[in-house]
Amino acid sequence: MTILVAYVARPEGQAALDKAIEIATRRNERLVVVNAGPGGRGEDPSIVNGYEVERVEERLAALPIQAEFKQFVRGKSAIDEIDEMVAQLQVSVLVIGLRKRSAVGKLLLGSMAQEILMTVDCPVLAVKAS
Repeated sequence: MTILVAYVARPEGQAALDKAIEIATRRNERLVVVNAGPGGRGEDPSIVNGYEVERVEERLAALPIQAEFKQFVRGKSAIDEIDEMVAQLQVSVLVIGLRKRSAVGKLLLGSMAQEILMTVDCPVLAVKAS
């Protein structure tokens, strides 16, 4: 089985990665860290830069379990990429990070976390950054 974690270079992404590493190590399961976004014009804040990719890969290499980092920037939404990963891998749990938002922010912007919860076909663990 595989623990899948949706990663962004923000506190909520770090919290999700920390929890996923803890769970995967305790269960001795494979860990796949995925960073995805549509890319295209302008800066996509969800896509991590080369330095951050290297930092995460070094951290994963030091783990006593099988772990890998995957990054997708090919025109699909992060939700579509995550949903495909869940379908391809035997995912026992998807770990996502939550950020603090106001009620108005939730109403106007929607919630990527909510969409993930409604679409993926595996258990989801939502982690808040401390």
